[in-house]
Amino acid sequence: MTGHEQTGPTRVTGRELRPRDEAAGRVWDVAAEVNDPEIPVLSIADLGILRDARVEGGRAVVVITPTYSGCPAMETITTDVTRALNAQGYDDVRVDLVLQPAWTTDWMSEDGRRKLDEYGIAPPSGRAAAGPVRLGLTVKCPRCHSLDTRELTRFGSTACKALHVCNECLEPFDYFKVH
Repeated sequence: MTGHEQTGPTRVTGRELRPRDEAAGRVWDVAAEVNDPEIPVLSIADLGILRDARVEGGRAVVVITPTYSGCPAMETITTDVTRALNAQGYDDVRVDLVLQPAWTTDWMSEDGRRKLDEYGIAPPSGRAAAGPVRLGLTVKCPRCHSLDTRELTRFGSTACKALHVCNECLEPFDYFKVH
């Protein structure tokens, strides 16, 4: 049994789980700096897809959960995590992709939501559905902060986003859909 298994994870920012074990924590810290290739203002920790880090023997192991199965960014993220750890002296690296539990926007950090808004992407509003889904959704414009917006298409620049437009400033913007 490793030190990580004995001590378990601890909450860091209310969303991230960082291992208490010193060696595993260092692996986490390196991986947590890797940015999402589709939304470069977010780290994989901000996005909430970084789920675990540990050291097994001499191998650094990082666990990530894709935002949805088949996400094309996973290959790039896996490569970027491996390179980041290699650059910090970890020669033996494994990145595990896990699909369960399924990722949810509830895992995004508050800092990540703020970064999305500042970048011009409306962050997810509300929490993931745990039952009936409400029909109405008001999305605040990240530019002028008006609530008078409408969805143009459910499919935006990536599968995680929808395209909206603000009826006040007339600017289109991406909305990071609640999952």
